[in-house]
Amino acid sequence: MIMKKIILFFTACMIFNLFNSAEAKYTKLAYEFNFDSINDDGKIQLKNFENKIIVVVNVASRCGYTPQYSGLQEIATKYKDDLVVIGVPTNNFKQEPGSEEEIKEFCEVNFNITFPLTKKINVIGKNAHPFFKWAKDNHGLGAIPKWNFHKIIIGKNGKVAETFSSITPPNSKRFINTIEDLI
Repeated sequence: MIMKKIILFFTACMIFNLFNSAEAKYTKLAYEFNFDSINDDGKIQLKNFENKIIVVVNVASRCGYTPQYSGLQEIATKYKDDLVVIGVPTNNFKQEPGSEEEIKEFCEVNFNITFPLTKKINVIGKNAHPFFKWAKDNHGLGAIPKWNFHKIIIGKNGKVAETFSSITPPNSKRFINTIEDLI
């Protein structure tokens, strides 16, 4: 009986690794996506950030993880030559009910945010922005935001390099090491 359980366990691990290690077949790169800017200055075009690391984070002002704005601003400033942070406000988790003007003011006043912010959009479900659907299709379930302050890191090759859940702050050693390895 124990041997059957061991064999079953190892078989399940091998199957999981097969699905997990499959190479994504990118038909598009991140550079093909745009977001509407929260500022009235048009689009945030990812193609403008080719050869940079792009950190896309769904954000909300009434979330327990909202203090992560400070860490996001820190990395945006520290690595400004090699990286751009893009904040994506969403009310998918019922923590960003404000207008875009209120969101912008909240970020500037409370966290001195200077990195680009998009207009408020959906990041999950059938109405999710095409970028988030693309990330899921190419990186798997780990790219789907489960909560606010989910981070998707795009490498300099325009592909999803890594994702981090809300619980990993952007100034954590693990997150910083990932950024520095990609630089």
